Amino acid sequence: MTARPRVVVVGAMPAVGIELLRRRADVDAGGIRPEPGWLQAHVPGAAAIVADPGVPVDAALLDAAGPSLKVVANFAVGHDNIDLDAVRARGIRATNTPDVLTNATAELAITLMLSAARRVAEADALTRRGEWHEEEALLGRELAGATVGLVGFGRIARRVAELLSGFEVRLLFTARSHASAPPGAEQRELGDLLASSDFVSLHVPLTSETRHLIDASRLAQMKRGAVLVNTSRGGVIDTKALVHALRGGPLGAAGLDVYEDEPHVPRELRELPNTVLLPHIGSATGRTREAMARLCVENVFAVIEGREPPTPLV
Repeated sequence: MTARPRVVVVGAMPAVGIELLRRRADVDAGGIRPEPGWLQAHVPGAAAIVADPGVPVDAALLDAAGPSLKVVANFAVGHDNIDLDAVRARGIRATNTPDVLTNATAELAITLMLSAARRVAEADALTRRGEWHEEEALLGRELAGATVGLVGFGRIARRVAELLSGFEVRLLFTARSHASAPPGAEQRELGDLLASSDFVSLHVPLTSETRHLIDASRLAQMKRGAVLVNTSRGGVIDTKALVHALRGGPLGAAGLDVYEDEPHVPRELRELPNTVLLPHIGSATGRTREAMARLCVENVFAVIEGREPPTPLV
């Protein structure tokens, strides 16, 4: 009888994914935030590591797993937590879960636009305290008819553009090369987009080129009162510069689902009234998380069984 492969899981993989893995493999599951050293202690001899973007997968971890390791499967579309060069050098495969979370994340980006612009968090807090302010005290701004800038124009940004069509916005976007776009959408350079947009939504991966893409100089280019939304990666924004821009600079509000040092959210951000802060829930719907889990599991077993995985990174 062929021995069952062993899979080590750490991160946000839901129960349905764990169960699917256990049908065909022995599973060591460490949960979302395991004790320090848990992963390093459990990876030796594993055929697969299932992780999420909060779990660093570096050369030391790959070496600790040893020659049995065949695949690192990220339960996410993002993969800046994985040292892909180290993966390649060791002849290991790496995968992610694109496409299936596109709509859920796009919907959340628009939720953050609306919530920040209409001051939903402030109004909710007031109401919960038993207070009732005249509506003039909570004046916001409307998304309908505004100029919206999308920084990056991949799958999620394109879905945001589709969902925004009912708001009759003027749509601007940046892309690394000339990109096809919906009728009326305009491709712009980043500085021009920031200066022209009432709402700016970030949709770029975190790389050495995009880390702190939105820094103090870029924030200074934004329209006064503009709303900044980030559902991509926290490191795309310089947090200190963002706090300054929200306190007295051009920004009117920010809606954030991601942060530079997750799960830590800086106190300075938490204390600002003009922020809507979410705990990285862009893909957090039941349907999407189940689809992500099934795709992640299929990637794992495809590699273990010598097949091409559906969504490879390496």
